[in-house]
Amino acid sequence: MARAWADISLEAVGANVRALCERVAPASVCAVVKADGYGHGAVPVARAALGAGATWLAVAQVPEATALRAGGIVAPVLLLSEPRPDEVDEALAARVDVTLHTDSLIAAVGRAAADRPDGSPPVQVHLKVDTGMHRVGAAPADMVALARQVLAHPELDLRAVWTHCAVADEPTRPETAMQLERYEACLTDLAAAGITVPLRHVANSAAALLHPASRYDLVRCGIAIYGIAPAPSLAVGLPLAPVVRLATEVSFVKPVAQGEGISYGHRFHTERDTVIATLPIGYADGVFRRLGELGQEVLIGGRRYPMVGAVTMDQIMVDVGPHAEVRAGDEAVLLGTQGDEQISPEDWAVRLGTISYEVVCAIGARVERRHLSS
Repeated sequence: MARAWADISLEAVGANVRALCERVAPASVCAVVKADGYGHGAVPVARAALGAGATWLAVAQVPEATALRAGGIVAPVLLLSEPRPDEVDEALAARVDVTLHTDSLIAAVGRAAADRPDGSPPVQVHLKVDTGMHRVGAAPADMVALARQVLAHPELDLRAVWTHCAVADEPTRPETAMQLERYEACLTDLAAAGITVPLRHVANSAAALLHPASRYDLVRCGIAIYGIAPAPSLAVGLPLAPVVRLATEVSFVKPVAQGEGISYGHRFHTERDTVIATLPIGYADGVFRRLGELGQEVLIGGRRYPMVGAVTMDQIMVDVGPHAEVRAGDEAVLLGTQGDEQISPEDWAVRLGTISYEVVCAIGARVERRHLSS
């Protein structure tokens, strides 16, 4: 048996995608499955999302696209970042839509596309414009020249122009409107130059839910398809079904006297005679080391018990109190529901001062993913 496992509800993924499709229509939904589906398993999540109405998938790196194709996925896949020069051939072999925003990569992809056998379909190019995220992307003033460079290669097809929102999860801030204005100005410049943009996309999960003007033709939804609001404060009236349930079993139970130190550094001392349960999961599996010192709770027998002491690489300790009927072999839930209680990725994120994206992406490779269709 696995020492720890994550039950992934593909039914919940489908429900979330259907809700998103209804919310953003007539725009289409692109399910973002980078980072192995945010730690949930890219291929099973992709299948569930496509089956629920998503029409596109998106990944960050070429090997992620290759893994989707190896898993039998034939739907359009957008590569969200420029490939490295040594990855261009692999990207074309995976039949991805390629994001480009530099002269050098447009030239490299054009050469690679020209070297393919006669009759190969054109490579679909999505030009990325930096409207304010300032991570990657071309300056708006350079977009007409870049589009002309793409069109100069008969083996390339300019399918889309896109950008990415930086603060869409904070709806009162003005930057999203500013980014949309810059994006619209870019489209106007392209149209004035006689360049057609068949597909426009801007919105991530937060923008898709909170900024209807950003939806255009396609929305790129990541965190929302995994049942997590883009920010803890955003319920936005959209029912999102939890997708992941992270669990393990109690491996050892022992009485510990009052005043004894627990775990490395003895940063926690028992305040009374009590019982400590050990769970075979640790920071190597994605349970952040500080959660023990912050008192994050675990569910055992449908009740909440606090982690105590520092989380170690392979194990954590839980104070189940002097009278708890906890035994080795009992299920312990770190994320998800047990009985009437629930612990969410947002709960961890709030304690840690981070975002729920980091919580689910951190679930380690030793944790067995169990993909449940119902």
